Amino acid sequence: MPVATSSSDSTMHQALDTLSDSTSSTTANDLDLIFLKGIMESPVAHEQFEEPKLEAVRENNVELVQDILKELSPIAHSSQAADELVRILKEPHFQSLLETHDSVASKNYETPPPSPCSFMDAALNNQPVPPDAVRMVGIRKVSGEHLGVTFRVENGELVIARILHGGMIDQQGLLHVGDIIKEVNGKEVGNDPKVLQEMLKEASGSVVLKILPSYQEPHTARQAFVKCHFDYDPSHDNLIPCKEAGLSFNSGDILQIFNQEDLNWWQACHIEGGSAGLIPSQLLEEKRKAFVKRDLELATAGPLCAGMGGKKKKRMMYLTTKNAEFDRHELKIYEEVAKVPPFRRKTLVLIGAQGVGRRSLKNKLMVSDSQRYGTTIPFTSRKPKVDERDGQMYSFMTRSEMECDIKNGRFLEHGEYDGNFYGTKISSIHEVMDTGKICILDVNPQALKVLRTSEFLPYVVFIEAPDYEVLKAMNRSAIELGVVTKQMTDSELKRTVDESERIKRAYGHYFDLCIINDGHEAAFRTLRSALEKLTTEQQWVPVNWVF
Repeated sequence: MPVATSSSDSTMHQALDTLSDSTSSTTANDLDLIFLKGIMESPVAHEQFEEPKLEAVRENNVELVQDILKELSPIAHSSQAADELVRILKEPHFQSLLETHDSVASKNYETPPPSPCSFMDAALNNQPVPPDAVRMVGIRKVSGEHLGVTFRVENGELVIARILHGGMIDQQGLLHVGDIIKEVNGKEVGNDPKVLQEMLKEASGSVVLKILPSYQEPHTARQAFVKCHFDYDPSHDNLIPCKEAGLSFNSGDILQIFNQEDLNWWQACHIEGGSAGLIPSQLLEEKRKAFVKRDLELATAGPLCAGMGGKKKKRMMYLTTKNAEFDRHELKIYEEVAKVPPFRRKTLVLIGAQGVGRRSLKNKLMVSDSQRYGTTIPFTSRKPKVDERDGQMYSFMTRSEMECDIKNGRFLEHGEYDGNFYGTKISSIHEVMDTGKICILDVNPQALKVLRTSEFLPYVVFIEAPDYEVLKAMNRSAIELGVVTKQMTDSELKRTVDESERIKRAYGHYFDLCIINDGHEAAFRTLRSALEKLTTEQQWVPVNWVF
């Protein structure tokens, strides 16, 4: 409300004179004029009013918000309004606003410790500030809170090496990479990054940093999403510059990468949220894994491709794009991915050890929906039998024709059995896809090198063998039901379990879904449910499928 002045008093007197002259007016209501004149002559109208002072209603809003969040948490998942309110109240900027309000309301103003510069000659302080002059930066924190910044030693000085995305320092924007830290609360920091980290971690309340600015212009780094293909725990990593700043993750997790400027350490966070942290870069992890002896795993074709009977005449060796040697040395670290709207895959690739039930699941899917699923017909160089027709169970070619097509890379995979070639032609996959059906393939895992592209858009499912005893019981039950006629020996059962483990270790980074086949009906329901979700839920796919 404005404060009354002497000029306003004279104005009021003029208004009263006008009202007195207007009492005989025929255009005004007599009662209204008398009422208005009474208000103007009231002593209250002539008081000198002062501006009201704003006072804080309470001093513990931070605690109040925490109590509100506790009350909202149980209903946030069921109420959209409650969930939105929880997100707003947890925003870092809103929390900082509350903390500042409480500090002002309680009149708890902390005075920063004096800088050694304040004791210098006043004449010196009045001189122009040189470009390399130090400056003071004040922050507020609680004891034990990590600032989200790491340091390195450079020319005997402690320099900010990196600022973690989303951390306190990053949000404030007062410090930059390259700034030299001279003092913390008036104490010299020395040249040991660990001592400085501990000093900052234990500090609480108002913390004043004396720095020599770098004046480097920050730039926005390219952000990316990656799928992790290994487990990482920073507490067990002796190379990480700050264990508290590390980010742990498991194989299969999706991370958002914020900064890749450091050759050895990237900044990332989980897509579900949370603070950013350091993870080893692709280059660092490649170097680290290069010193680990490679598991030969699938280097030999025997256990993977040979028949379960183990007869010598069943010697079959797949030569899928001749990449077996490369598979042995492939390093599974990060894969860049992108999130896309729901869509239907072009192929369904079933991977698993022999005898684990891939073909049964494939046939069950085909029978359940023949309009949606189709499969290829294998090619062979053997002569057709009397009751066989070309294009039904097999497509027949001459040996010379198959050899020519194999040489020209027209086969996805091929092998030789009892002196005859067998294989899957790439063109036969396209023929099924062109009909609008999902092409189901139960192929050797090495074929994933060719299939896992935007050309085939595969959904890769690993059919994992159950425990030895469960697999043995399933085989016995299948024989009793007449589903299979051959009883697997103990050595064959063990070979299936071991082979399943080797395939998972060597090719697990390609799998979209793993199903333990400890029951055909349950495995089939799980597979069909996963395929239905592809048309209703967003999906993470390799980035080269999109761009």
